[in-house]
Amino acid sequence: MSGSRLMAYRTAGPDRGPLARRRARTGMLFVLPAVALSVLFTVGPTIATAVMSLFSWSLLGKATWVGLRNYRKMFNDRAFLESFGFTGLYTVLVTALLLVVGLTLASLVRRPGRASSLLRTVAVVPVVIGFATASYVMLWLFDTRIGLVNKFLVDIGLLEKPISWLGQPVPAVATVLVFVVWKTVGLTMLLLLGGMHAISEDVYEAAAIDGASRWRQFKSMTLPLLRPTISFVTILTVIGSVLAFDQFFILTRGGPDGATTTVVFAIYRAAFIDFNLGYASAQSILLLVLLVILTSIQMWLNRTKD
Repeated sequence: MSGSRLMAYRTAGPDRGPLARRRARTGMLFVLPAVALSVLFTVGPTIATAVMSLFSWSLLGKATWVGLRNYRKMFNDRAFLESFGFTGLYTVLVTALLLVVGLTLASLVRRPGRASSLLRTVAVVPVVIGFATASYVMLWLFDTRIGLVNKFLVDIGLLEKPISWLGQPVPAVATVLVFVVWKTVGLTMLLLLGGMHAISEDVYEAAAIDGASRWRQFKSMTLPLLRPTISFVTILTVIGSVLAFDQFFILTRGGPDGATTTVVFAIYRAAFIDFNLGYASAQSILLLVLLVILTSIQMWLNRTKD
């Protein structure tokens, strides 16, 4: 029997099938706990939420079937639609700021050195702080009466008197944006830095020999080669921004006058303040569909460009 036939016999022989099936069953047993947890804590609650959205339920009373009435109500709810508008604006601003600042920091710390190590450490430290803890620190810093920010700006003459940073729409949004960028830009920087390190140095050496400037290299080489990483960071940032809750709950409570109410905060208010769980469930399902659509579009655009 020739060598090729012997190899084919060993590969497709009678003992190969049962062994492969045993290995497949063993692999499934290892994966089964993760699948069970995913079904228990993700798929199950999603199905329960979808069913609950078809009822009118105040948590304490009896659930009443209303069909699609909760979904129709959303499109006539001005406050909820405004929360969608603010969430979209906030998502665009945060995503743009994080990408610009993250790319800048990643470019600065790409080369090894003491200054790069110090800057990298300063940028990454806020990431390990919990969002709630950091929000309370920010709330103290920007407090109208005892906040250090107002005191510093008054002392150096930039302000005549303390202002309410979180009590006015524009300063409140600006404060939250500064806080979120400070809190999360370290992770964005690390992800982009990993993508930059994956680019071969030979590419930059060849460009330098051709006389390309640093800016030309960044524009024509780094950005195109970094596109998959930028797409991944963008998806994470968009999802995190659309689901923003902690910072607004602690810093602004959705105010002033609902100016900083996000979609998730509106869902929280409908469920746990107005005790309308059916309506809140319908809002949650709509938000889930929106996230799936946004993520699919971003992944498709990145795939077609590649």
